[in-house]
Amino acid sequence: MSALGTGYPRAPRMLRGGLVRLDPATHAMVDVVVFQYNPDTLTRTIQPRAIGGEPGDRLEVLRLTGPPHETFKFDAEIDATDYLDDPDGNQPVAMEGLLPALATLERLVTPPASDLLAIDALFDQGTIEVAPVESPLCVLVWGVKRVVPVLVSNLTITEEAFDPHLQPIRVKASFEVKVLTSSDLPLTHIGGSLYIAYRQSVERLAGMVTSTNVRPLGLEHLP
Repeated sequence: MSALGTGYPRAPRMLRGGLVRLDPATHAMVDVVVFQYNPDTLTRTIQPRAIGGEPGDRLEVLRLTGPPHETFKFDAEIDATDYLDDPDGNQPVAMEGLLPALATLERLVTPPASDLLAIDALFDQGTIEVAPVESPLCVLVWGVKRVVPVLVSNLTITEEAFDPHLQPIRVKASFEVKVLTSSDLPLTHIGGSLYIAYRQSVERLAGMVTSTNVRPLGLEHLP
């Protein structure tokens, strides 16, 4: 049986999407969150970053000031049923339900407790923390051509079913992530270089279908 469940031995294996956290200083992977099931829908919003002059501002209307504002929205579903088929091989789920899986998601948006304690200690000493320690960089991986540095701007967790200990066993996590661009991070930062590689990949794909033929539009030439 193939990975797609078609029974056809040559059916391609479906890649998994996921989120990777990188140490911004060493570029080492901190952890990887692989989606149990790929989201059925991925919504992208792309808003141009332009000067946006007033009507009649002929010198500015076509000027782009930088990369666009881009966001991804998607729902990730997690179900303990698959794991509980093999409880010996999935002890965390068998003992704690999906609480460990949720903890890995919450870690994407929450500083470590040790950092919170350290900041509180500084306040007690009358010191203000001006520059907190830089968090790991989150990278959305949606196929090999879309590896995008992101900031998780919203995470909504809906727990839909529970075991006898009120531990969740079916969960939907709704993500909204903001793409971090070269306007957010310098090119010397791993996130900045990942964004440039992402844009270059998009440009290569666009070049595969670029045309200057206007005849399908009913025109012989333009202008």
